[in-house]
Amino acid sequence: MSRHLKRAGLAAAVVATLTHAALAETPAPDTGTLLTDAIIGELRQIVMDDVIQISVKAQNARHASLDSGKIDQLDKDWRAETKATGKQPLIARTLSNPASIFLLRKQAQALGLYSEIFLMDDKGLNVGQSSVTSDYWQGDEDKWQKTFLKGGDAVFVDAPEWHEDSQTWRVQVNVAVPDAVSGKPIGAVTFEMNLTELERRTRA
Repeated sequence: MSRHLKRAGLAAAVVATLTHAALAETPAPDTGTLLTDAIIGELRQIVMDDVIQISVKAQNARHASLDSGKIDQLDKDWRAETKATGKQPLIARTLSNPASIFLLRKQAQALGLYSEIFLMDDKGLNVGQSSVTSDYWQGDEDKWQKTFLKGGDAVFVDAPEWHEDSQTWRVQVNVAVPDAVSGKPIGAVTFEMNLTELERRTRA
């Protein structure tokens, strides 16, 4: 390799490092400005879809008698399956159900605005999701406790986080799922949004 090419390669590496550092140090976009009433309204509209409503109610009925021990076991089974190379019955069953297919379609239609969407029942267990989550039970986390437990119109926006792999800021916007008739909460949904992409679209 010539000295010129070595210098060019070194320069490129330095530029890449500096660019990476600059991006990482960029302040998180302002969620208060970006997450407008219109954006939240779009999320609320999604959770009112018949597929979501029917799926959550059906799982609530199936899981009505689950105790904490069974919930813990389901969560352990899920975590084990995420590391397994063979059969993954719980994951496969969840990812192939109508709710998951619906959420995956919504994520695809958003063209990069959502990096993940997952739906929870009245116990905090996953009903459907656009991709595999690390756990199956969310009932001990704010995404469920600050939505489902707070009422049918509850919204909880978590703190933005820097996503190293994609070099983007992301935020989880959590919305209660209200019953279409009574308005009472029946579940919750987490939309992980690409704040960097949302900011770009807003500026455009």
